[in-house]
Amino acid sequence: MRDKFSLGWLLLAACGAAFVWLTSLSLPDVVASHFEADGYANGFMSRRAYIGLMLACAIGLPALLVIVSYFRLGSPKARITLPDRDYWLAPERRAETVSYLRVQLSRFAVVLMVLLCYMHWLVVRANAARPPRLSTPWINAGLVAFVVFVVIWTRMFLRRFRNRPSGPG
Repeated sequence: MRDKFSLGWLLLAACGAAFVWLTSLSLPDVVASHFEADGYANGFMSRRAYIGLMLACAIGLPALLVIVSYFRLGSPKARITLPDRDYWLAPERRAETVSYLRVQLSRFAVVLMVLLCYMHWLVVRANAARPPRLSTPWINAGLVAFVVFVVIWTRMFLRRFRNRPSGPG
């Protein structure tokens, strides 16, 4: 299961990188990269710098989250804070708990990557207009969708560790 999930995550990361790279080809040499609340550009950078920054943010940050979770959570000295920590990290449940945490953090990383690729797409669209203007309603819609995901993800995550199975143990 872990290898399939890791392979799937790598495939999604490659798709995200390809998306950022290919959609960046249409950007001008000087990219509007920072926008005011009304959507008008107030900061610019070279296309090369923008592409590097977007790849680092949209792919690098989620990848870092996945990599750190795989290596750090596996350490016996990892400081993991959970409700009813002693129960969930008892030797007979630790491997299953760590596996669950890794999968959930990987899922979060995927959604973060999708959000950042979406934001990049909006910047590409903004740069197609003259003068460059970012669509505030579309940015807000993306942020609201991400916040809704985070709230639901957090509730499900905490519910998993608050609802201790009944019975012996």
